[in-house]
Amino acid sequence: MALTTYTELKASIADWLNRTDLTNEIPDFISLAEAQMERTLRTRQMIVRANASFNVEYGATPADFLETKSFKLTGTNPPTPLSFMTMDALDAESTKFTASGRPRFFGVVGTQFRLVPTPDSNYVTELIYYAKLTKLSSSVATNFLLDSSPDAYLYGSLLQAAPYLQDDARIQVWATLYERALNDLQVADDRGATSGGTLITRAKTFG
Repeated sequence: MALTTYTELKASIADWLNRTDLTNEIPDFISLAEAQMERTLRTRQMIVRANASFNVEYGATPADFLETKSFKLTGTNPPTPLSFMTMDALDAESTKFTASGRPRFFGVVGTQFRLVPTPDSNYVTELIYYAKLTKLSSSVATNFLLDSSPDAYLYGSLLQAAPYLQDDARIQVWATLYERALNDLQVADDRGATSGGTLITRAKTFG
């Protein structure tokens, strides 16, 4: 059976489980697998470039934000890279500044970025970050991960199904196959990142 669309994936999961009564549950297995893969994978296809302006200490992260790759002020000459700090480190660093100024550091506080020192004017920024997966659904037939690694989707979903079906004997089987699929994907992506090709990122705005 082909594994190129959400519909085909659901049908394949049902076939592998040899069940016809899980129509409502299989989408949940897929969603749980996506959540797990999102916490694990960091591939080039997940990289997005976004621009925003900051004139206050806090600003919203993009809605699909997972993790920062780089963050810089682009309106300065030369552009100013911002250094990441933990919340505690930012608190300590902020006490060194008695006035607002050009930001030098940033941190992530919930769904917001914090800049230190507080901007003294409007600064244009460029953020390169890892974005959440585009989740499969009745209106989203496929994404880059299903296209490149249908085995990760299949075995990840089967692994999520095993506890629901109380099929403990299959958990290790699905886990081994799932982990191998993710590892192969990450290794291939890491290898591709150093092969000399051009890195392409998606562009958007945030904030």
